[in-house]
Amino acid sequence: MKSFLKGVHKVILFMQGISGVVLTFVIVLTTADVLLRIFGHPVPGAVEITAMCGGIVIGFTVPMTSWMKGHIAVDFLLNSWPTRVRNTVETITRCVGIVMFIFIGVNMIRIGRGFQIANEVTGTLELPMYPVVYGIAGGLFALSVVLFCDIVKIYGGEVHE
Repeated sequence: MKSFLKGVHKVILFMQGISGVVLTFVIVLTTADVLLRIFGHPVPGAVEITAMCGGIVIGFTVPMTSWMKGHIAVDFLLNSWPTRVRNTVETITRCVGIVMFIFIGVNMIRIGRGFQIANEVTGTLELPMYPVVYGIAGGLFALSVVLFCDIVKIYGGEVHE
C-alpha cells in the first residue's frame, strides 16, 4: 500500500508542478499585458487565457492541498473525541467527498464533451474550451484518489493531523 501512496503522491506532485508553470505563465502574461497597454498594444486574449489557466491552476493544486491537509478545518470538537470515533467520522466524510467529487468530475467530462462536440471556443482567440474542462475533471478525480489515500492512512496507522 505504501507504493500506491507514493505513486499517488508523485502524480499529484506532477500536477502541482504543471500548475506552477501555468501560474508563472499567467504572471508573465498579465505583466506583459499591463506594460503593453501603457503603449497602446495590449495582449489580445489575455483575459480569456488567464481565465482558462486559472481553471488548470485550481484544478491541479486542490489534490496536493488536500494531501498536505492545507484546507481550513475546524477540528476543535473532533480532536476531543476518542481516536476510534474520530477515525469513523473522518472516514465517513472522506467517503462522502469521494462520491461527490467523482460525481462532479463525471459531469465535468459531460460538459467538456458537450463543448467538444459543439466546437465551443473562446471569444477572442477561438481557443477550444474542452481541454480545460477535462483538466479540471482530472483534478477532481485525483482529489477523489487523495481522499481514498486518507482513508488508507487512517487505517494503516499513519498519524494524521
